[in-house]
Amino acid sequence: IHRALDFIADKRGRPVGMQDVPAECPITYAMIQKADTVGVFQIESRAQMTMLPRLKPERFYDLVVQVAIVRPGPIQGGMVHPYLQARERRRKGEPLQLEKPELEAALARTLGVPIFQEQVMQIAMVAAGFSAGMADDLRRSMAAWKRKGGVHRFERPLIGGMEARGYRTEFAQAIFQQMLGFGEYGFPESHAHSFALLTYASSWLKCHEPACFLAALLNSLPMGFYSASQLVQDARRHGVRVLPIDVTVSDIDCTLEGNPEPLCPARGLGAPPLPQPAVRLGLRLVGSLHADAAQRLLQA
Repeated sequence: IHRALDFIADKRGRPVGMQDVPAECPITYAMIQKADTVGVFQIESRAQMTMLPRLKPERFYDLVVQVAIVRPGPIQGGMVHPYLQARERRRKGEPLQLEKPELEAALARTLGVPIFQEQVMQIAMVAAGFSAGMADDLRRSMAAWKRKGGVHRFERPLIGGMEARGYRTEFAQAIFQQMLGFGEYGFPESHAHSFALLTYASSWLKCHEPACFLAALLNSLPMGFYSASQLVQDARRHGVRVLPIDVTVSDIDCTLEGNPEPLCPARGLGAPPLPQPAVRLGLRLVGSLHADAAQRLLQA
């Protein structure tokens, strides 16, 4: 992301940072909903791409849930289908369904389904009468994942506490099963927020600055799910001109050629797109070319 923003800054003739990426861009969300996310941080895997058209992120908090829900914990805890069903009910204008109104503070933001560790702690305190200390012990057990486990020791206090406060046994057992899912790997909400911020920025760059995004990705390899060839093919499908490696032109890194004229400082990133530069592939992509040999080529 930093490299892509630096390319944009060079192109526009002024500093550009994360704070300049326009928030809540509907065109970007339309791209995400189509699972057009090759190279995008956190939502480029096949599992994420399968979920995107079903969850249909429309706003930032939807991305927070998206990056957290396609994990072993929520999947094994049986949270995915209830959440998708709850989203469908919301789209139809149906009211939120909660076991008891007192759970609204903990569960309203995720439509009645606990997805984050913080929510499980809130439920344990509100519905089962856990003290703050017990809830923190529960958090530690969930955060340990398979390394230590220990979530099972909370089964009797949790289910018993919820039953004593008038909750159905089936509901209490379902909540505990979701807690067990976090033992397989679940997210704190703060972690998901941070990931979603980078996911949105990556998506906006891919959508609005695909040439800068591609060059930055290629200069950051190896990482992610895709090879340089796959990234280049995807960018070409989106209209990016990709120029081959040329021993007389290429730098070590991939670069941009044919930049438009620099923008006046008043023009924001949300303005209509300008013609995209071409991406010149760099010597770093030549197989078996050592860095010192590439440097000698540049000097020559």
